Amino acid sequence: MGNQNKTLGELGFAAYTHVVVSGIAIDNRAVKKGDLFGALPGTNVHGARFALDAVEAGAAAILTDPDGASTLKTVLDPSFPVIVTTDVRAALSRAAALYFGAQPETMVAVTGTNGKTSVSTFCRQIWNELELSAVNIGTTGVEGDWTHPLHHTTPDPITLHSILKQAADHGVTHAAMEASSHGLDQRRLEGVALVAAGFTNFTQDHLDYHHSFEDYFAAKARLFEKLLPMDATAVINTDDPKLSLYASDLDMLGYQLLTIGANAANDLCILDQRFDATGQTLRFSFKGKTYVKRLNLIGGFQAENVLMAAALVIAAGAEPDHVFDTFEHLVTVRGRMQFAATRANGASVFVDYAHTPDAVETAISAFRPHVIGRLIAIIGAGGDRDKTKRPLMAQAAVQHADFVIVTDDNPRTEDPADIRAQVIAGAQGYDTIIEVGDRAEAILRAVHMLEPGDGLLITGKGHETGQIVGQDILPFDDVEQASVAVAALDGII
Repeated sequence: MGNQNKTLGELGFAAYTHVVVSGIAIDNRAVKKGDLFGALPGTNVHGARFALDAVEAGAAAILTDPDGASTLKTVLDPSFPVIVTTDVRAALSRAAALYFGAQPETMVAVTGTNGKTSVSTFCRQIWNELELSAVNIGTTGVEGDWTHPLHHTTPDPITLHSILKQAADHGVTHAAMEASSHGLDQRRLEGVALVAAGFTNFTQDHLDYHHSFEDYFAAKARLFEKLLPMDATAVINTDDPKLSLYASDLDMLGYQLLTIGANAANDLCILDQRFDATGQTLRFSFKGKTYVKRLNLIGGFQAENVLMAAALVIAAGAEPDHVFDTFEHLVTVRGRMQFAATRANGASVFVDYAHTPDAVETAISAFRPHVIGRLIAIIGAGGDRDKTKRPLMAQAAVQHADFVIVTDDNPRTEDPADIRAQVIAGAQGYDTIIEVGDRAEAILRAVHMLEPGDGLLITGKGHETGQIVGQDILPFDDVEQASVAVAALDGII
């Protein structure tokens, strides 16, 4: 993995300046001779159980927590270098940052329940329009002037700092990354040098992992309270009531703030929006100066995403007027209010990643001004994830769409019929909702319903190109399926 030798002292462990390592690993199966092995606590098993395998594979030292150290005492020679620290994940991340030793000069991060991918991508697009070499890092991988696939929104720290170095080595000077609550809670962003961080919104999601709203918020707040330097800028969407209060807290703590939203007190304020079939005209103000710009983006909420990105780019040093001049060139993020197809009768089909109650409500409500006729929505919920949000998703959908089809999302190891039943339970008493288990059939039936002026919004999977059924990932792309359905029904194929 690595091609350089560093002492553990150079990685922040002063007591072991004499020990040299040639890489870092957290999977004992990936350990190479000379590596520092991170024996981390896991959900089901502690990594210390695999430490002996790592040593036999050539590990030069082990980093672990007190629980791991207790296990290691029974299996390792007492003279073997073992670094023990209470916050072992943070220590590993900082060590990875020091080991790889390089990242793009200007970095920003964005957290929030919804909008992270759009905001980070818009940041990259704005920088590119300003002729700066940039990437965005997150759900859709590493995109921009250097590309790389990723398996997690916020990758493990070794992967993260490795790709940051590679991006820098390829001449990338600016990067915007998504900061997921899982990634923040697991300390994956430690060691990333940020000049600004944004908070988009805060609504229900991931309670299967965080267990409570308080834990979920605390994880996201780490981005500002633990990772953002005091001389950096916090960009907060104060239209969200909880974030409005949080902005006040950050202000009292002495953080530099840039606020966005529709409230006139904001630094970057939405004054008005006019919608049409292909986008919107946005009137907004920044520090008292008014602007009118075109956004070729569907959905009113996209204006908030664009302004969040603009504020982050401005906080990172760009000239405001130059930033705003890029707006008309911004294009939608793959799987986020993405145009999929148009029927011969003019009815349109869009795909969106919305997979939480708030996101479904926001997406459908935002699509409404662009649709003259009926709005049909397809929703579903993933298996092995937060079950409490399932009925809330149907509740949100039936209140804002004219007709709703509940279908399978990624059922994973759960019974798909049980998931659908839990979703539909939130729409009791409504006769505008039906169940169609097979996702391809659901899309075909919805497309068949479209009359002139209607619009179809397919939510849940967005950019994904596979459907997880059991342990298998089956090829499935909502945009592709919509295109095929339109072509078949309109006699194109």
